Amino acid sequence: MKKGACFINAGRGQLVDQPALIAALRSGQLSSAGLDVTVPEPLPAGHALLDPSLKDRLLIIPHIGSASMATREKMAEITTANLIAGLRGEAMPHALL
Repeated sequence: MKKGACFINAGRGQLVDQPALIAALRSGQLSSAGLDVTVPEPLPAGHALLDPSLKDRLLIIPHIGSASMATREKMAEITTANLIAGLRGEAMPHALL
């Protein structure tokens, strides 16, 4: 990433090389980062991502990026549509192949 970029991961914790992220924040290569997911979850006390020196540049939220009412309602609609189609023997409209 270009110098000074802000890194955000709301996908999977395994997508991030956490030691490299920490090094990039400490060196100034990255200006900041936001994580909705980590490995492991939850982070144990003393984990390097919880280092107080990173607190002004690193925001970690407890895997709640999809916790809005609108998102949860859409997730329920998709699940229901897939379940009904599957019970009818039809192709699921939201299947991941």
